[in-house]
Amino acid sequence: MEPFSDVLTIDVRRLRVLRELRQRGTVGATAAALNLTPSAISQQLAALSRETGVPLLAPQGRRVRLTPQALLLLDHAAAIEAQLERARADLAAFRQGSAGRVNLGAFATAIAGIVAPALERLRRERPGLVLSVMETEAPECFTRLDAGDLDLVITVDHRHGPSRGDPRYRRVELLDDPLLAALPAGHPLAAAGQVALQDLAQEPWILGAMRGPCQDVAMAAWAGCGFTPAIAHHANDWGAVFALVAAGCGVALVPRMATGAGAPPGVVLRVPAGPQVPGRHLYAAVRAGSERHPSLAPVLAALEAVSSARPG
Repeated sequence: MEPFSDVLTIDVRRLRVLRELRQRGTVGATAAALNLTPSAISQQLAALSRETGVPLLAPQGRRVRLTPQALLLLDHAAAIEAQLERARADLAAFRQGSAGRVNLGAFATAIAGIVAPALERLRRERPGLVLSVMETEAPECFTRLDAGDLDLVITVDHRHGPSRGDPRYRRVELLDDPLLAALPAGHPLAAAGQVALQDLAQEPWILGAMRGPCQDVAMAAWAGCGFTPAIAHHANDWGAVFALVAAGCGVALVPRMATGAGAPPGVVLRVPAGPQVPGRHLYAAVRAGSERHPSLAPVLAALEAVSSARPG
């Protein structure tokens, strides 16, 4: 390792590689997330080690672990990224008007329920603002946000997501989206005003949104009621879930935002009985410091306005 120098020059793109390695755990997984080869990841990390003059990786069996120096460097990386974003935002603030481009990532029901109405509003209020929407879910949405491919993401609080105090991001709270029990119209409990999930414990279940945070929310709801459901069917599309429920194939937990104008034909929606209705919390996230960007601020404001106008 080269001796320590008072002159420290770091390529911030390599800091992002190191941060992704901490999140992913292996060079292979990091390479896949960043669309690079494992060899390229190793080269980037070796170059960063030379730039800093400290070892960043140590062997641990067939894997590697981050050294204490690497963890210390990552503590500073969040502050460096935030300050760079503030510099970009301040430079952008010199521009006049509201022209610009924002790349926004969100999961499907958020696009339909929040993003689309917000874009309609922005087309009237900010016609010079161009928005590009990409369907994506956690954790990939944060990888794209960190890389700069996305400027803003809408996601859900879940156990593997960033903490509320994560210095890398600025959050804008949007809304709570309760989960509803979806039953076939001919189900014996369909006439009840509310349905206890425990009363559905022996039913065949249809698991919607098999990947991502929504599955975690459903699993937590079942666990909180003291049972593990028998999953009879799996579907990622909520329309497919409703079709299976209407056909009498089972029951499901669905977010209210996925119901659109109401229950589809053949399906009854009921609020789960109990002191706390299970649900998911939606929020928008941007890179720390970029929330002041003149193109991002009106988009965040529109998302907040649409969210607050939705029925509670």
